[in-house]
Amino acid sequence: MTLRECYLQFGGDYDGVFGRLRKEQLVEKFLLKFVDDKSFFMFGEAMARQDYEEGLRAVHTLKGVCQNLSFTALYESSSQITAAMKEQDYSKALSMAPQMAEDYQRIIRAVEEYRQSLKG
Repeated sequence: MTLRECYLQFGGDYDGVFGRLRKEQLVEKFLLKFVDDKSFFMFGEAMARQDYEEGLRAVHTLKGVCQNLSFTALYESSSQITAAMKEQDYSKALSMAPQMAEDYQRIIRAVEEYRQSLKG
């Protein structure tokens, strides 16, 4: 699997991230590091505790990472949740969380498949 194919698999914008980072090695480095990013989990944990300030911080961080890495679908879903959190509409944010989780898992699966192809 190529890096471009990985991005295609989860609906990311490879040309966008490549245009920003300009080296495939950098794209690969940050793509592989994304698996270790805790923002997604921090959001879920904060919302479970009803710590909405921490939830907003976590989802906003996730949104920024997704924007930088051109993770289109996850950027969109995390942006919508960020907006709801800023409006203090926490039930709306929670109602959108399943879509964000689906978008997140799609990326994780593709990145893991890509990582396995490197060992190949």
